[in-house]
Amino acid sequence: MKVRYQSLDIFRGATVCLMILVNNPGSWAHIYPPLKHAPWHGLTPTDLVFPFFLFAVGNAMAFVMPRLKEQGDGAFWRKVLKRTVLIFGIGLFINWYPFVRWNENSLELIGWVNQHDSQKGVRIFGVLQRIAICYFFASVIVYYLKPKAAYFTALLLLLLYWIICILGNSADPYSIEGWIGTGIDKAILHIPHMYKGEGVPFDPEGILSTLPAIVEVIFGYFVGTYIKNNASASEPNAIYKTLTGLFIAGVALLIAGFCWDMVFPINKKIWTSSYTVYTVGLAIITLSTMIYFIEVKGYKGFPTRFFEVFGKNPLFIFALSAFLPKTATLFKSKDGTTFWNFLYKKIFIHIPGDPQTGSLIYALCIIVFMWAICWWLDKKKIYIKV
Repeated sequence: MKVRYQSLDIFRGATVCLMILVNNPGSWAHIYPPLKHAPWHGLTPTDLVFPFFLFAVGNAMAFVMPRLKEQGDGAFWRKVLKRTVLIFGIGLFINWYPFVRWNENSLELIGWVNQHDSQKGVRIFGVLQRIAICYFFASVIVYYLKPKAAYFTALLLLLLYWIICILGNSADPYSIEGWIGTGIDKAILHIPHMYKGEGVPFDPEGILSTLPAIVEVIFGYFVGTYIKNNASASEPNAIYKTLTGLFIAGVALLIAGFCWDMVFPINKKIWTSSYTVYTVGLAIITLSTMIYFIEVKGYKGFPTRFFEVFGKNPLFIFALSAFLPKTATLFKSKDGTTFWNFLYKKIFIHIPGDPQTGSLIYALCIIVFMWAICWWLDKKKIYIKV
């Protein structure tokens, strides 16, 4: 059963596709609620996208790690360090890019700290940076520790994060004002280099909340290893036994996440431990369902072909979807129209009815454009490994 090359690619591709969709609306002021992040506690479908991708990173590690263990420590560290630095560096590059901006009628350099406002600057962390850090620490844990020790390390990280949150502010540990992680980010990253999208300096991909995010990758690795070792076994009905085990584990984690939510609220922005447990459960159920229909039942319809090409160049196409609109800001007309938002500004914004409709149609057009690039790369057998 080629789980690695079909179900996993499709799972990862669908995740990347949704990441691009939610990050490229026609207007941030006009977005349907399911395509927004939860304001604070709770979650929407959009809040599942990032943890699902980290889970997929762990799945892929299950197929790579055995080869690295055979090659030894030197090969492991070369591979992991190179990939970590590249992914983190690309994320930081995109945050800083295009290095210049328009100030009235002239271009000025974007400094590490804004020359006009010392509270603003280049953000250090972001989605790609968190992927890099989680990949690095998860790789080290699963490479050097036996499975049982890696499992208990993952649980320890979840519990440790919970304890730190409580000790940091026992009166109000899970609010944006009371969460201890912001103080840590201010001390280490400094305010100019933090996210400001919440109206205050607060980084949803900050230092402390990366601890439970690492666990997302570790559990993805466990699931990938379980599938690889059991689904293709020679005994009769091995695949059904494997899927049954996965479904039971997924449901158990969902229940555990709901229970933990009562005392440690599910929250994507501070990536609570209950959020990690709950999203891992959903990811397991989703991937298991895809394995059943694609590998067992042999479904090869349009959705599988569509998402599979995204899954073959995931990090590249995600980075490109951020690079292109930033490039477009250098070439805009007086009304703010660029080659990137031209369709929305000139056509979709004028669609009658709910303005959210035009914004969504524009985002879907971006998806089609990105898919065309992925399809061409796949047709040419070009796979950009990061």
